[in-house]
Amino acid sequence: MPRRRHAAACLAVLAIAFCAAPLAAQSATQKELRDSRARLDEIRKEREQLQQQMQALQSRVHDVSSELANIEQQVLASTDALKELDFQTVALTSSVDTITVQLVHTRDRLKARTVLLRQRLRNIYEQGPLHAVRVLLSARSFGDLLNRYKYLHLVAVHDRLLLDEVSSLEQSLTSQENELKRSLAQLQQLRAEKLSEFAQLQYLEQRQQRTLRGYRAQARQTQGRLAKLAEDEANLTDVIAKLERARREEERRRAIAGATPAGAGNLNPNTDLGNLNWPVDGKLVYRFGPDRRPNGVTLRWNGIGIAAAVGTPVHAVKAGTIVMAQPMEGYGPSVIISHGGGYYTLYMHLRKIEVVEGQDVNAGQVVGTVGGQNTPEGPHLEFRIHAPVRGGAPVPVDPLQWLKPRPGG
Repeated sequence: MPRRRHAAACLAVLAIAFCAAPLAAQSATQKELRDSRARLDEIRKEREQLQQQMQALQSRVHDVSSELANIEQQVLASTDALKELDFQTVALTSSVDTITVQLVHTRDRLKARTVLLRQRLRNIYEQGPLHAVRVLLSARSFGDLLNRYKYLHLVAVHDRLLLDEVSSLEQSLTSQENELKRSLAQLQQLRAEKLSEFAQLQYLEQRQQRTLRGYRAQARQTQGRLAKLAEDEANLTDVIAKLERARREEERRRAIAGATPAGAGNLNPNTDLGNLNWPVDGKLVYRFGPDRRPNGVTLRWNGIGIAAAVGTPVHAVKAGTIVMAQPMEGYGPSVIISHGGGYYTLYMHLRKIEVVEGQDVNAGQVVGTVGGQNTPEGPHLEFRIHAPVRGGAPVPVDPLQWLKPRPGG
């Protein structure tokens, strides 16, 4: 009796161990896959945030450097996503290979056990339903009867274990086939995701290349504009210097002749700072001083830009004499008014000039109309004030310090 129990227990343990082996083999792989999928979800969330940030950048002023940095981060995120998908593909492929091997072994073992079970069934059928009774009745003694009964009982237990093993193998085979189908479906899904990620990566790389080309073209244009602005500014400085030399020479002649020095309309820092009327009403498109653009280039403005419709009248902010009224390279039709004492106001990017050189004008008098429609800033007036600093040559100063403050700045 103990030997029968031991044999039955051994067969049961072997059957359970054989069925549990595929589950134990898959547990580590499944955990790695879950961890990889969690990392992949985090990467995709990060990329979604980057895409939202990109949309926010595009809704504001076009900042090429920020856009390039964002694209580079998206490329890194897509590359990380592809790495996770590659890892999952390798893990699932390994899992599929393992399940396939187990499936083949299980199928072979099931086939062998099924053949054995059929042989047993055939033998039982051939022996007939009264075989056990005949075996028992043919015993020669009571001891022989007991031995025959034990033998028949062991055979029955073995047949039951064989039947249970076949049933267990069939269940294991069904489970392995289902697991293999799930793994293959996951592999197909991973392949589709990898294709999508690869397409996303290609799109980002192409977009980065386009952005870089646009950035380089914009940089070339900006550098050309900076060089042109520097050249125009140098020419304007020469014009102001010539006008100032002519003014000083005229004052010397008047002083020698005993005449009253010109400059009754001088700008006076003591009375005019913050009190001058605006030459035209409009929104500021740029202010005096350095202006850092979104592409990283810094422009230097020596005046202010006031947006206004083309043809809007432009008024002198103070009485003075027109010392120049003609087109200037880079600034279009322009008017310069001398207010004496080295003070000048400049009205540039005009469409039409309404005064002539040598003409005296009063404060508020129209000197021209707004133009500038062909400039990057659109229609506007560039207004400047040049003033002597510590008795030296006139230099550009911030016009907003001289003009009346406006509500809201």
